[in-house]
Amino acid sequence: MMKFLVVLMLVCSVYAKEIKTLSDQQLCLQDVHAALREITASLTETKVEMRYLQAENKEQAAKLDKQEDQLQDQQTAVEKLEKQLQGKQVAFSASLVATGHKTFGPFDRTTPLVFKHVVTNIGNAYSPVTGAFTAPLKGAYHFEWHIFGYGGEYANAAVLVKNSENIFAAYEYQPSHGASASQGATLLLEAGDVVFLVQAARQTVFDNVNHHTTFSGHLLFTM
Repeated sequence: MMKFLVVLMLVCSVYAKEIKTLSDQQLCLQDVHAALREITASLTETKVEMRYLQAENKEQAAKLDKQEDQLQDQQTAVEKLEKQLQGKQVAFSASLVATGHKTFGPFDRTTPLVFKHVVTNIGNAYSPVTGAFTAPLKGAYHFEWHIFGYGGEYANAAVLVKNSENIFAAYEYQPSHGASASQGATLLLEAGDVVFLVQAARQTVFDNVNHHTTFSGHLLFTM
């Protein structure tokens, strides 16, 4: 009987250890499942955040593209405005001779004066070959001319001409010594109109390296 009890106690002890082991294993599995649930939830949350970030990045990229397009449009507008402003910058100033000295006239007929020494020609509207200014666009232009000559038999004079119309004349006559005259005019010109200076018959002007006789003009404003 005693031996039986000892064996029974041994069996119960082993069985209790196995139960405890199984219980521990069940608890471990529960912990693993809980950890897996937490990881799954974390991954799900991460995926949601990634989708949100992707959508946000896509929206930001679209905004950036739009801003780049707007910037390009603004740059194009600035370049266009600069070209327009450059087209509206017109001014010139020239004298009859660049070197030496010369008396022009008297001629037996009306003769254009060609101002060879160009110091300013913004817009390239004045031609030192023909002596004519050609309006590049419609607007109000102001012109000035100054003449010099020596007194004697002939008057010193020059007439401003628009296309074929005489506008104003600078005129001075002295029987001796030097004589000078100045004149100015503001004209409304169409694009392509031509303005230049002429000498009438039996008139003279003089110029040398001091540039006494000059012709200048500039655009005041467009119309």
